[in-house]
Amino acid sequence: MGTLSRSAGGRKPNETMRLIVTTFVGVVFGFLIGVSFPTLSLTKLNLSSSLLPNVDLSYNEDQKSDISRQTILNAWSSTRSNNSSTKAQSSNGTGRIWVPSNPRGAERLPPGILAAESDFYLRRLWGQAQEPFFDMEFSKKNIDAAVKKFSENFTILLFHYDGQTTEWDEFEWSERAIHVSVRKQTKWWYAKRFLHPDIVAPYDYIFIWDEDLGVEHFNAEEYIKLVRKHGLEISQPGLEPNKGLTWQMTKRRGDREVHKQTVEKPGWCTDPHLPPCAAFVEIMAPVFSRSAWRCVWHMIQNDLVHGWGLDFALRKCVEPAHEKIGVVDSQWIVHQTVPSLGSQGEPQNGKAPWQGVRERCRKEWTMFQMRVANAENAYFKAIGVDPSNSTTH
Repeated sequence: MGTLSRSAGGRKPNETMRLIVTTFVGVVFGFLIGVSFPTLSLTKLNLSSSLLPNVDLSYNEDQKSDISRQTILNAWSSTRSNNSSTKAQSSNGTGRIWVPSNPRGAERLPPGILAAESDFYLRRLWGQAQEPFFDMEFSKKNIDAAVKKFSENFTILLFHYDGQTTEWDEFEWSERAIHVSVRKQTKWWYAKRFLHPDIVAPYDYIFIWDEDLGVEHFNAEEYIKLVRKHGLEISQPGLEPNKGLTWQMTKRRGDREVHKQTVEKPGWCTDPHLPPCAAFVEIMAPVFSRSAWRCVWHMIQNDLVHGWGLDFALRKCVEPAHEKIGVVDSQWIVHQTVPSLGSQGEPQNGKAPWQGVRERCRKEWTMFQMRVANAENAYFKAIGVDPSNSTTH
C-alpha cells in the first residue's frame, strides 16, 4: 500500500511542501507513504537481506527465516576476499567506480550490474530465479496504525499481493491512497516497476516497509528531521533489541538519536567501516534519499525479487557510506516477524510452500553477489586496473 500527500501540481512552484512516501509489504499488500520538502520526500522500507553466498536459513510457519550470523559472516569474509568489487581507491584514484556514461545517479555502479529497464512479467516466489510466473485482520490493524503515523501531507501507496483492495475501504484514508494489486509479487518487484526514479523524483525521501512493523514509538515527521540533521542518505528506524535480532547494527540504542557504527563479535568485522559494523541497514524498513534511490533502483534486478543481497550492497550508492548510512535510534519500531511470503509459494516435489520460497531466496542471494562481483571485475579490467592491488573499502 502506498500513500502520497497532496499533489504539488495544485500548489505554487516556489511553495515549500513536506511529503513523505512509505511502503509496507505484507501477507495482504505493500504500503507506501510519502513526505516532501520544496520537492516531495519519499521513504521506503525493505525486507532484510545480505550480499552473501549460499547461507542456510531456518524457516517455519510460525517464524520468519532466521539467519545464522556466524554462517553469514564466514560467507561474507570469503566473499570480500574474493570479490574485487570491494576494492578501494588506489593512490591515483582509479580504484573507485565512476562511469559518467551510466544513467544519471548510477555512476558509482559497474555497467554490468545495471538494470536500467524493467518489465511487467510476473515473477514466481519459488523455483528458478529467472522463470516468469504465469499462473487479515492482523495486517489491516498494523497498516492502519502505520498510516496514522503519517499526516495528510503524505502520499500513501498500497501494494496488494493478495488481490484484496476494496476490503480496505473501511478505513477513511483508503480513499486517498493509491492501490496497486498484483498477486503473489514482492515489494521489490513493485518497487522496480512503479517507483522509477523519474516518477518519484519530486520526493526527498522514500520509505519501503514491510507490513509487520510495530510503530508505537515512531513519528514520520520527527524521523525526517533526524535524517536531515545527521546527513543520512540511507537509513532505518532502530529495532526493538529484545526481539531476537540478527545484527547489532540495527539494534536500537537508548542513549542517542542516531548511530552509524557498531561492534560485533571478534572477527566479524575486518574493517570497522564495512558491513555489518557500518554502512549497513536491513531491508525490512529502509529509507532512501531521492539521490540514493536513483542509484539503488538501477541496482535492483528484475528477476531477483526477494531483495536478498541488497542490504550489503546499498553502500555502493553513497560515499562515504559509513557516514551516510545509519540507524535512527530515537524513532524506533518493532519487527513483529509475522510470516507472509512463505505462504504465497506452491508445494513442489513434496516440499511445503515456504520451503520453495526459502530456496529461491537463497539462490537469489548467491546470484546477486556473483553478478555484482562479475560486473565490477569487468569494469576494472576495462579501465586497466588490477583490483587485487587495491585495498578494500
